[in-house]
Amino acid sequence: MSKKVFCALAIIGFIAASLVTAEAYELLYGPTGLIRYNKEKAYDGYMLFAPSLSTTTYLIDMEGNVVHTWKSKYLPGLFAMLLPNGNILRAGRPEPNPEKTPVAFGGTAGLIQEIDWDGNVVWEYKEYSPTALQHHCFNVMPNGNILLIGWEYKSAAEAIKKGRNPKTMPKEWEFEGKKYTGLWPDYVKEISRDKKVVWEWHAWDHIGKGPKKLDINFQLPKASGYMHIPDWTHFNTVDYLPATDQILVNSRNFGEFYLINHKTGAIEFRWGNPSAYGKGKPPKFLDDGDQILFGPHHVTVLENGHFQIFDNGWKRPEKNRSRVVEMDPKTGKIVWQFEPVIGNSFYTTYQGSAQKLPNGNILVTSSNHGHVFEVTYGEKPQVVWEWVNPVFPGDKIKCFYDDGKDSVSAREDLAANMIHRSYKYGKDYPGLAGKDLSKKEPFAGECPEIWKMAK
Repeated sequence: MSKKVFCALAIIGFIAASLVTAEAYELLYGPTGLIRYNKEKAYDGYMLFAPSLSTTTYLIDMEGNVVHTWKSKYLPGLFAMLLPNGNILRAGRPEPNPEKTPVAFGGTAGLIQEIDWDGNVVWEYKEYSPTALQHHCFNVMPNGNILLIGWEYKSAAEAIKKGRNPKTMPKEWEFEGKKYTGLWPDYVKEISRDKKVVWEWHAWDHIGKGPKKLDINFQLPKASGYMHIPDWTHFNTVDYLPATDQILVNSRNFGEFYLINHKTGAIEFRWGNPSAYGKGKPPKFLDDGDQILFGPHHVTVLENGHFQIFDNGWKRPEKNRSRVVEMDPKTGKIVWQFEPVIGNSFYTTYQGSAQKLPNGNILVTSSNHGHVFEVTYGEKPQVVWEWVNPVFPGDKIKCFYDDGKDSVSAREDLAANMIHRSYKYGKDYPGLAGKDLSKKEPFAGECPEIWKMAK
């Protein structure tokens, strides 16, 4: 059977599976690239993404064509953003082997670089040592300073002195061949362009009881592996809110996000899991209790003052599912959410993001499977753009994804085409002004254009 005939049969099977009404939708061998494109309802622009196992950052158009790339020496740590000046700000991993880093936790990085349109590094900041490591997230403040989050080492003795129950603080903890001692709580730093730390906040300084403190004895279930002990808080969002002079951070492990006073450092607001500070019923077998968020990522504030959260649904007792929620901080209630009717068509155990677009749509990155889609906002959300990352390790382009052949490890739901976060920029975005975006190159000329067949 020729390759073209095989592709055609696979596409027919894929489209047929998409149209059949069933209790579950699942494919073991699925296509990559652009799957769906509703030109009338999708936001017109370009998407920036950095594949997790590639040293290349890509900018693509709405039809999935590559219009620009940036090369780097490093794998991403974990994403890139396009700045108004046309440069990208991208975190990197100086050490690609997690076992050789100070910690092998998911999300390790250590280096933030600003790279111009031609691929030249014009600024960089390194936060990488045996006792401190930048990870996951960074952001740019209105004054040009850079916010970053990191892990810092605290010994078991220090943890016990802070109030940690000695029975839950073993002298040594091993995970995937790497041994740990003590805890690695999170911190936030504000870095000026001349690379000076001008403000910092440490979770370690806010340990205690009640809604304004972090309980050092709060733990995930033992089945969570290394996250059960050393990776205590696991922040994955950082942003500055100029309207209130607050720092926004999110804890995957605690299942909640926080607003921190930029002047005093006090925790002024938290939401997602009241059981983390003794104010609600904790989850148990097949019961979420009063916990709302499970393993959340990428919290952002919206123009109306509400917060948008990518809620992974990781370790959720009632059912695994990912969703995007919008909550009103005045009421503490969810006012809108998107989750599919068929849960296993949108679920990422780790990582993920949601970006509110200027037309009201939301760009969603379901990280573990390299799945990015755009959904309309409203009573009946509609997916109007859908794309699966075709970039695999070594910048190898594949027309189809086979979970059995392309998984990079036995760890749950980790895939070789993973993307931590993507961003879409409108054609009028300042960073694209004057840039030549006319050289459109398909990822692979022989890959089928499924979005044209699925109309």
